[in-house]
Amino acid sequence: MLRKSPVIDDLSDSPPHSLIAADWQLFTDQVMGGVSRVSMVRKVIGGRPAIHMGGNVSLENNGGFIQISLDLAPAEDVLDAGNWNGVEVDVYGKPFEYELRLRTSDLPERWQSYRQAFTVETSWKTVKLPFDQFVPHRTEFPLNIHRLRRLGLVAIGRAFSVDLALGGIRFFV
Repeated sequence: MLRKSPVIDDLSDSPPHSLIAADWQLFTDQVMGGVSRVSMVRKVIGGRPAIHMGGNVSLENNGGFIQISLDLAPAEDVLDAGNWNGVEVDVYGKPFEYELRLRTSDLPERWQSYRQAFTVETSWKTVKLPFDQFVPHRTEFPLNIHRLRRLGLVAIGRAFSVDLALGGIRFFV
């Protein structure tokens, strides 16, 4: 499925729906016995509509992450992002490092992904994440941008209080 519009979500639809008709979802380390907590709320932040991911990342019980994610294609379908060079996100929050993760149909296990870190500031900032800078995690498959399935914004790896707002996400040329 080749996408003609670069916009993934501009936050104009009713929560938790995205512009591409999929729903934003929450995931935590609780799926593995961790105790991290997360909330996802749609509200106006810094003068613009946003999805706010808040919570606490805990390293207890082998935990250590919280995430909001979005399926880019329905069921067994894929999204072809071959027309673009990467993903850009409008973000705001506590100055911490977060990750954008991509999954493709080539990855059979949920812990496999392609990752790229970015930092957040206390004012709105657009971060460009080129596809050629995503790093494979627990896979030897190269990132195939013609077979994208899901993306996620992740707070991971250290105990901290999460404050991340997403004001838009799209592909860029």
